[in-house]
Amino acid sequence: MVDTCLLIDVAEADPTYGISFAQLLDRLRTEGLIVCPVSYVELSPVFDGDVKAQQEFLYHACVDWREPWTETDTRASAIAWNRHVVGRRTGTARKRPLADVLIGGFAMRFQGLLTRNPADFRPSFPQLTIQTP
Repeated sequence: MVDTCLLIDVAEADPTYGISFAQLLDRLRTEGLIVCPVSYVELSPVFDGDVKAQQEFLYHACVDWREPWTETDTRASAIAWNRHVVGRRTGTARKRPLADVLIGGFAMRFQGLLTRNPADFRPSFPQLTIQTP
């Protein structure tokens, strides 16, 4: 599964990460790349809400956006959110957006997550396989 940040870097041709991430996605496309529905929503502003342009980008990047959210994803996200909130209350967790917890919960059902921000996911998803570029 591909995290939103990598897709944004490719779509916006980020000078630091854009080319190398595009090459990485190209190398991994035969393994079957997907994006979480939450990431699909996060990606929308890059395309000014133009769904057709966004889907065309994902199609050419060989990233499937149609994988449905499941009850398993909800359960994994709920457990991780609880872990996160307990950590915040005890001062051991930093503030994270709920979107990262939802993306991580979704990724638990698959072979792992491809992200340049592993620290955003490891505390809430210690069992998640995380690959960095």
